[in-house]
Amino acid sequence: MDEILNTKVLSDCEDDISVAASILKSGGLVAFPTETVYGLGGDALSSSAAGAIYAAKGRPSDNPLIVHICDTSSVYELAKKVPENAKLLMEAFWPGPLTIILPKADIVPDTTTGGLDTVAIRMPSHPAALSLIRESGVYIAAPSANSSGRPSPTTAKHVSDDLKGKIDAIIDGGAVGIGIESTIVDLTGDIPTILRPGYITKRMLEEIVGPVSIDPAIIEPDPNLRPKAPGMKYTHYSPSGDLTIIEDTSHPDKVTDNVINKINQLIRDNNSTSESSKVYVLTTGDNAPKYDTGNIILLGDSSDGVTVAARLYSALRECDDKGAKIILSESFNRDELGGAIMNRLLKAAGHKVIYV
Repeated sequence: MDEILNTKVLSDCEDDISVAASILKSGGLVAFPTETVYGLGGDALSSSAAGAIYAAKGRPSDNPLIVHICDTSSVYELAKKVPENAKLLMEAFWPGPLTIILPKADIVPDTTTGGLDTVAIRMPSHPAALSLIRESGVYIAAPSANSSGRPSPTTAKHVSDDLKGKIDAIIDGGAVGIGIESTIVDLTGDIPTILRPGYITKRMLEEIVGPVSIDPAIIEPDPNLRPKAPGMKYTHYSPSGDLTIIEDTSHPDKVTDNVINKINQLIRDNNSTSESSKVYVLTTGDNAPKYDTGNIILLGDSSDGVTVAARLYSALRECDDKGAKIILSESFNRDELGGAIMNRLLKAAGHKVIYV
């Protein structure tokens, strides 16, 4: 067990899980791996612990937290009402990367829900996360374990880079598998509504519960919105450099010669400036040879959305490590998992897109 300032770095072995569980039971904060990203956990039923999460992240207090559980029976304690479609989705996708939103029970403090009368709940599938919840005996409120607005962490090092000295412990469970946050579905209305896209896609949901809608704020954020789910209102996932997405309006589902030519033009335009060595391109292996620069950061293969999703946040942090001042990114197919990838990229870029 090492220390980084006041932050213990623990393994995911049974003894260290017990140490982390004790920290949570005493009101402290522990970062831990899930199958999506690393979460920053505190007792979900403690207003002070929820407040500490907001403070450690620098997170706006109206941005609700997700409550992590280890068994479906917990839902009936956390929610006032559990509709039939919630039961169907829990059975189909839990444990796994799906968060459901239900009317909250009185035991859930407003601090955890960002002042809303709804609660976001999920059961992660990562063994360390489930062990931590069981061992601690508390429901764990856990947003991503990063400074607010930064790319979400997919390794313990990413957590340490952002939060060392601000939290009590980090459980190092290695790199996560999925790499983007859970799909969030609001089940408080007549039709289930996706508030945040993720690995569980609209088509997968509709196979279980029938028609599913997508909240318009996913496509066009409303600055006046009171967010009902994490990530709906604020700029998120941003690297330090200036990120721009380049997209072909005629073929938004693929990277065309128009996109490649525009990115190469932007590279040339910046070659005459003092920042020429700090221009980086986010691309895939099949397109990388087409760019007039060696400053390439690979996301995977364009046909493999799973790999791209898993690499995305790590690639954005790599841009920071390399001192990138200008980051040019290809767009991705907005269908299914590609839609979740584009959702994160657009937020990281502050919706800055050059259309060609």
